[in-house]
Amino acid sequence: MSFLVGNGGGFSGDRVDAPIPVVRSLVARGLPAALFFETLGERTVALAQLERRRDPELGYEPMLERLLEPILADCFRHRIPILGNFGAANPPAAARLVARLALRLGLPELKIATISGDDVSTSIALDQLPVHEADDSIDTKSARLVAANAYIGAEPLVDALRQGADVVVAGRTSDPALAIAPLVHHFGWAFDDWQRLAVGAACGHLLECGSQVTGGVFWDPGFKDIPDPANIGFPIAEVTAEGGLIITKPEDTGGIVDLRTVKEQLLYELHDPARYITPDVVLDISGCTVEQVGKDRVVVRGLAGHPRPETLKVTACFEGTWLGEGEVSVAGPNALARARATADVLLQRLKLRALPVRPRVDLIGIASVLDSDDGALWRGYNGPEPPEVRIRLAVEGADRDAVDQAAREVLALLCCGTAGTGGARWRLTPRILTRSYLVLRERVPTGVKVRTAAEMVA
Repeated sequence: MSFLVGNGGGFSGDRVDAPIPVVRSLVARGLPAALFFETLGERTVALAQLERRRDPELGYEPMLERLLEPILADCFRHRIPILGNFGAANPPAAARLVARLALRLGLPELKIATISGDDVSTSIALDQLPVHEADDSIDTKSARLVAANAYIGAEPLVDALRQGADVVVAGRTSDPALAIAPLVHHFGWAFDDWQRLAVGAACGHLLECGSQVTGGVFWDPGFKDIPDPANIGFPIAEVTAEGGLIITKPEDTGGIVDLRTVKEQLLYELHDPARYITPDVVLDISGCTVEQVGKDRVVVRGLAGHPRPETLKVTACFEGTWLGEGEVSVAGPNALARARATADVLLQRLKLRALPVRPRVDLIGIASVLDSDDGALWRGYNGPEPPEVRIRLAVEGADRDAVDQAAREVLALLCCGTAGTGGARWRLTPRILTRSYLVLRERVPTGVKVRTAAEMVA
């Protein structure tokens, strides 16, 4: 009998209605199943930590209640555990929110597990750890630490499930661990069964980004079309005890699961296809094959696993510089000439005011994503005259006030700019600097605490 693993979210800010058809499909199929949410990026924990500083009851996934409210009761009644790293910087507060939601839905016996141990900001001296090779050039000597979190594996999550947890709230876990854990718990796989753990890691890797494996990002109208993209379905994996793996999605949703979408997601973020390192297993997809076995059904074979590493990755986030952004539009005849003149005026204004910032101007619609900091593409553009252009000024610097003043220069263009200028806005945001380290796994002890919703709120 297969075990089903569904994904309800691939990043913080993903569609809040996405889990509903996934859970509906899991329930309808009547097989043992689990649902996971992967909501953390490299910097998400740091941003959550800043939220926690402002309010001790914040610092977790801000859409958590919206994500869980429509599905929590069905998952509880049909014994579908929910796992998520949506605890971010504050798993205890996230667990309390889940408990309050459970009571409101009439589920006082719902068991909630809180996973601890990933936050190593006060327990490990980062300057004594080896730096991950990709981050050797990043200087953090004068930067203030915001967060430091180890990527923990599936073992504490399995422990939580063994204690009967209906919802497992974690902080920084590895993405594949969220799928490995329910598979290990259900099938009883050993934590040194590298072949089966490799299947679990591939399952988590394929599902972790939500709709990326069902047509999201893959979609390119006229070249790679997908049906009903407004209703794109999130993925479901069918896994057997022997390590069979099929990727599919709910039947009543849009999107597509085919050889192309699965191949693209398999290769996503893999620096070495023969050595994808996770805390639980090193995954090797170099001998992997994929086969379409039905509509929106792709079987994945040929996966291999190698012993897990002795170290865990720790991503540390530091307070960086400030980013200021200002935008304004020009429209109508001669818009390109007016946009170029406006861009030059903005750069001249920053020099006149001697503001200590590093500037860049983009002409959105002409050249922005692929341009260089000197604006070579928009300066040399000689294509069709655009009906309108959006001008973006970006400035970076260590002095918050200087960056703020530089970004505000776009506002003055409402009266000082060219004809047909309008729609100005500006904003200021802190930048986060990340650097990764390696730490021996025994230096990162984890904890599991399971309580009912009624016990947590009492």
